[in-house]
Amino acid sequence: MDSVQTLKTYDAILATTGKMLAAAQNSEWDQLIQLEQECRQLTEILIQNDQEPILDKELLEKKVEMIHQILADDAQIRAITEPWMMKLQDILNTNSRTRDLQFAYQPFNNL
Repeated sequence: MDSVQTLKTYDAILATTGKMLAAAQNSEWDQLIQLEQECRQLTEILIQNDQEPILDKELLEKKVEMIHQILADDAQIRAITEPWMMKLQDILNTNSRTRDLQFAYQPFNNL
């Protein structure tokens, strides 16, 4: 992968994390999951081509700037999704406990 391809891949990841952030802000969870999968595929491309070319100073600065923005988007996405995930986990735990109690105290049916 040459330097242009590498930067295009980082740019595609940045665009995707931007869309992910918008999806999280709008509670579009299915869209967020789909975009997360796209981001994972793009990241795999970088991992598979881990011998990145040497970039000149300008391109390296652009790459670093993109990575910082990707990380900032990721932090914002986590700030939105983690409380929601905790709330969902609490709901699931409550439902599970309720079901367990109902099962424990249901009368035996003598057949």
